Amino acid sequence: MASVNQPLRVALLSYRSKPHSGGQGVYVRHLSRELAALGHHVEVFSGQPYPDLDPGPVLTRLPSLDLYRDEDPFRTPRPSEIRDWADMLEVALMWTGSFPEPLTFSIRALRALRERPGQFDVVHDNQGLGYGMLGLRGLGLPLVTSIHHPITVDRRLDLAGRRLLTRLNKERWYSFLHMQGQVARRVAPLVTVSGSSRQDICRDFRAQPGDVHIVPLGVDTRRFHPREQPRVPGRIVTVTSADVPLKGLAVLLRAFSKLSTERDVHLRVIGAPAEATRALVAQLSLADRVSFTPGLPDEEYARVLASAQIAVVPSRYEGFSLPAVEHMASGTPLIASRAGALPEVTGGSYPEDPSGAAMLVTAGDPEQLAAALLRLHDSAAEREALSARALRRVSERFAWPAVAAATAEIYRAAIYHDKLEPPRADR
Repeated sequence: MASVNQPLRVALLSYRSKPHSGGQGVYVRHLSRELAALGHHVEVFSGQPYPDLDPGPVLTRLPSLDLYRDEDPFRTPRPSEIRDWADMLEVALMWTGSFPEPLTFSIRALRALRERPGQFDVVHDNQGLGYGMLGLRGLGLPLVTSIHHPITVDRRLDLAGRRLLTRLNKERWYSFLHMQGQVARRVAPLVTVSGSSRQDICRDFRAQPGDVHIVPLGVDTRRFHPREQPRVPGRIVTVTSADVPLKGLAVLLRAFSKLSTERDVHLRVIGAPAEATRALVAQLSLADRVSFTPGLPDEEYARVLASAQIAVVPSRYEGFSLPAVEHMASGTPLIASRAGALPEVTGGSYPEDPSGAAMLVTAGDPEQLAAALLRLHDSAAEREALSARALRRVSERFAWPAVAAATAEIYRAAIYHDKLEPPRADR
């Protein structure tokens, strides 16, 4: 075990680490880089999709059967692919309609760490909360767990208004949440990204408030920043790491449809559309005004964000929203839902709040969103004001080195059983 002031040996676990467009892979990449820059040894253990890591941290692949790959979701693996009982469990749970990856990854991670005694000072589980994590105590390994937001929120929004049979099928998919709640109540400290997420974790997972500590996420301003090139007139951009009801893309499409009858605009969606979204685009006759571009390389992704006149985060809920901060760092005027942690991220609503760095609208209201889009489209002065406010807020609050330093403080508290300061929403 490291002494109080020595560099730490960190095992950072992520059951899936999609490298682009927000989400777990972006968090793993930036946190691991900045922890390594502080002098810590960081080894990332990940299932597919694997993260893109910067120089410094080390990647160890813990392959799943990758049953949900974008090009072949819910695939049936060949018998020759089955390596052990964890693989058999993964297939069996998928066949019953469950989502097995958090559980089976935790089993593989525990097995990998058991084979390497004395090589790590602390384990950081990123959003997995599988039963295997409870076995780390037997290995003498302190555990810190990140919960960006509890997926219970996704479940509520996903099930709302669905027919009975569809609800039953979806309930099976979300059955892993029972496990995550049980694990969350038995491991501490927990780390989350906002006061809104902390409230949801304590309510839905019944965690103790004193166990949940807030470390806001950062943004890589080396990549996300305003560009010298002029912005594309009429370009509106939104980012969706997964086209699910929680992300509010259908609401944005309806609002955009109204705007497009009055102004020459184009919507660029960074993400892949679900079938329901394709159908809605066709129904609204927007095929020539909406484009989808999933999986952009990092530099191109950053250029697209900085090329837009307006950015939109129409989510019905966000535990934090890295894309919102990336838009703000790019100097792109932002419209966001007044939902979840988005008001915390933006600092309030422009123009009512003097510190507000985005125009906030009611989640799920296409008419209000359309009005905000029209207002910003027609006012270069308001776009410039929002851009300046956003850049100022990013420079004052969101930096990955600070995230890494605060996270390392929690690691040391877990290792040495120190008492952390009481969690506060502004930390």
